[in-house]
Amino acid sequence: METFTKILSGLQNYTLFVKDIIRGMFRCFKYKDDALREMYLIGAKAFLVALGGGLFVGIILAIEVGHQLELFGAKTLIGRTVSLGMIREIGPIITGLLLAARTGAKNTSELGSMQLSEQIDALRAFGTSPVDRLIVPRVVAALIMFLPLTLIADITGILGGMFITITTFHMDVSFYWHSALDALLLKDLFVGFLKPFFFAFFIATISCYYGIYTKGGTTGLGKNTIKAVVSSSVAVLVIDFIFTKVVWEVM
Repeated sequence: METFTKILSGLQNYTLFVKDIIRGMFRCFKYKDDALREMYLIGAKAFLVALGGGLFVGIILAIEVGHQLELFGAKTLIGRTVSLGMIREIGPIITGLLLAARTGAKNTSELGSMQLSEQIDALRAFGTSPVDRLIVPRVVAALIMFLPLTLIADITGILGGMFITITTFHMDVSFYWHSALDALLLKDLFVGFLKPFFFAFFIATISCYYGIYTKGGTTGLGKNTIKAVVSSSVAVLVIDFIFTKVVWEVM
């Protein structure tokens, strides 16, 4: 019962925290320089992470699917499977999970350190809102940069699938691209490009929440960093499930 009450209290605090963030986003231009800096740290610095993750997932997907389709003489469907898989599901998911670890740990550790060293209390003492100054720029940066990073993962994954199709299954590149592009519908692009915004919002807000509510010294900071990464990753999977269910039921 005590654990359940603690969970409800945490959800209530998180909801109020998110409400403050949404209000602060209307004043985000006040700290645009901080947002630009976070865009560089979250986006440009994570370029190789998204590129490598997307590339190897696309290669693995093409190998696994290709060998199965080859048994039925349907190698021309490799491009279709890779493009749909990367854009609808795997591209956003792998990017979200990688960034949940990277961005989540970064936000929690930075804000947690500031909380423990009383820098956040100092901001309040000078009349500056910690949410507006420290958290909103991180959320805005994540909302802007997660989609380009997902696109990078999608494109490199499809290119990786093309490489495997040509070298391993000896299929003409034109067949691969015709199959890959012909399979994509507007709803596939809509779903694949909308997911990153939801992933970004929840990853950023969850990690910042655990950071700013850090207690218990370095031990508490370590625990909260782990909680932030785990909670963000679970949120990514839950949101993806909801999207998939809604799309197949409605669209």
